[in-house]
Amino acid sequence: MYQQSLALDHGGFRVNTKIRKQIERRKRRVARRLDKNDNRGCHRPMMTAANIHYEIADRIRATANGGVGAVHLLVKKLGLDQAIDQNLGLLKIHLPYHDSDHVLNIAYNLLAGGTCLEHLELLRSDAAYLDALGARRIPDPTTAGDFCRRFDVAAIFRLQAMFNATRLKVWRQQPPAFFEEAVLDADGTMAETGGECKEGMDINYKGQWGYHPLVLSLANTGEPLFVVNRSGNRPSHEQAAAYFDRAIALCRRAGFKKIRLRGDTDFTHTGYLDRWDGEGTKFILGMDAHPKIEQLAQALPESAWRPLERMPKYTIETEPRRKGFRYKEAIVVARGYENQKLVGESVAELEYRPGKCKQAYRVVVLRKNISIQRGERVLLEEIRYFFYITNRRDLTAEKVVGLANGRCNQENVIEQLKNGVNAMRMPVHDLVSNWAYMVMTALAWNLKAWFGLLTPSRERGLELVAMEFRRFLHAVILIPCQVVKTARRVIYRLLGYNSWLKDFFATFERIQALELG
Repeated sequence: MYQQSLALDHGGFRVNTKIRKQIERRKRRVARRLDKNDNRGCHRPMMTAANIHYEIADRIRATANGGVGAVHLLVKKLGLDQAIDQNLGLLKIHLPYHDSDHVLNIAYNLLAGGTCLEHLELLRSDAAYLDALGARRIPDPTTAGDFCRRFDVAAIFRLQAMFNATRLKVWRQQPPAFFEEAVLDADGTMAETGGECKEGMDINYKGQWGYHPLVLSLANTGEPLFVVNRSGNRPSHEQAAAYFDRAIALCRRAGFKKIRLRGDTDFTHTGYLDRWDGEGTKFILGMDAHPKIEQLAQALPESAWRPLERMPKYTIETEPRRKGFRYKEAIVVARGYENQKLVGESVAELEYRPGKCKQAYRVVVLRKNISIQRGERVLLEEIRYFFYITNRRDLTAEKVVGLANGRCNQENVIEQLKNGVNAMRMPVHDLVSNWAYMVMTALAWNLKAWFGLLTPSRERGLELVAMEFRRFLHAVILIPCQVVKTARRVIYRLLGYNSWLKDFFATFERIQALELG
């Protein structure tokens, strides 16, 4: 009987026929309302509600977080909650919470639209949200902060190891093409804080007070594999090599055929290049334009240089749009400010052996011709060099530059962690406890990526993986629903509709069917 109630849907996966028909019906209703050819009632504004009243329902319980149940089921299927309770070991007595209650509570707070610990108080008062998770109560903000302060560095390492072990289970569900190459990016970012009593914070060279986290992520999916908190005055590359090694080991366990490292000029790590090369790890890393290598670039004959033709970022499927007028540049020119304009780019190659290496590597040199102007007058022409060291000899110089510049997408990941997930608010009192908070809140971003990776439609799933965090919340999590508790089930009765609902149910059905052992 169950098989008869199912119909093929996205990615060849099966979705309940009744649900599919309900989604199609809601989709048709929305389409009718949005029909551009229906111009009835145009003589008055669209928003006409005036006689508005509010009431409180006596029996029906509803919450705005209808998607959180699918995420919680994903956590249960992956066994992450059990792993946390068995291995984290911070709470010896459970009155009434377990370790997993605290970790998931902090992550779910952000998935439910919260931005800080104080928003936990709103969820504690939402009876429907508690029923949806089968919880009698959840920790309040103060208790959650106390839990963060229980961490030491070893506990943070254990927690990140559990997240990465869980990540492997999701990766194993991916098609073979997923494992062709893992691209690992590393970068630091300044997490400012206005607090004056936060141990471990410091001031950087820009005069900013706060912490300086290191983020090492998998570029394929945008997942932060390791997040490391550091004092605000620490250099960007500090500890990066050690975490590159950890990430390489993780990707080898996962079964990636090739691994490539990327980083800007602070992450060259010339002392490790020979070992990485000997182990078969590829790298494309920026290099500082120090005088010695600049002299080598300047000594190259002009015949060694060729114009750089950058590949388009995407394919235009219709007609190219006309470029917008550059108002900023017009103001700079009109007011006589100094203006730097890129006139041309060219590339060349050379062999170079860094002082800490025993062998020479390929260095791709990007030469930029910059015109420095003031108003309409050209002041001077300036040549700037950018260097990329790599052990990839199978790529053209243009491809090396393109792949190196692709690292800039990690800045979007870091921006989402900072201002989308709000993982770097530093709400607790010292470096280690704030590090623990960052790791637990980064789980919210990882859950988003895992949900997308398990979406049956590959195209739609990758769109979820790349989606901004806030948009993901509105598409998948913040769906209003009625929560009905029965003797054996918790039923989420969705009340709204959006274009992602079909993918949501397809993914939920796949999560239900997961057998991970």
